[in-house]
Amino acid sequence: MNKAVFLDRDGVINQKAPTEDLYITRWEEMQILPGVAQAIAKLNHAGFKIIVVTNQRGVAKGHITTAELESMHERMCEHLASAGAAIDAIYYCPHELDPPCNCRKPEPGMLLHAARAHNIDLATSWMIGDSVKDVQAGRSAGCRTAQIIEENKLAESEADVSAPSLLAAVHKVLEFEKAPVSELTETLRVREREGGIDVDGSLQTAKQ
Repeated sequence: MNKAVFLDRDGVINQKAPTEDLYITRWEEMQILPGVAQAIAKLNHAGFKIIVVTNQRGVAKGHITTAELESMHERMCEHLASAGAAIDAIYYCPHELDPPCNCRKPEPGMLLHAARAHNIDLATSWMIGDSVKDVQAGRSAGCRTAQIIEENKLAESEADVSAPSLLAAVHKVLEFEKAPVSELTETLRVREREGGIDVDGSLQTAKQ
């Protein structure tokens, strides 16, 4: 099976729109954040599939069509590929908040769908995002989690690792991956107490 890193888009790969009620609707508005291509390339080299999972409610609101969104995503992938960073797939939720769907994060639907389509072992995979919803989606899917959060708020994160940028988060993820199984045990036990994982299954996977 494959291992993957699931990436949120806005605030992780590209700069967010200025306010919550605004949306990135054109390629010209998409500003790739510093270090993103380098971070993704490191994950590529480490053998992870890279899957983007992003809530895009702007589609339901009529700010952008699915065709326009997919075209923008295609240009994003081409831009990153030109810098040596490969994205394997992009999943997006185009729905409104109401009625609820099973793909909008914090629901894990996009991750579960991707796992089936790409033969991904979720227990050896990671979800990296900048919001609590991303962390919740990753945990619900059975992944380890990393949160991108401001430097002065790192201690507030409930993710397995936290960092102020994608590149910094990837460094921590790769360090975590290199840790002996014995050093992972306590982290996994804490998550088990929080009700998130089957620790014995995760440890068995880590040994393989």
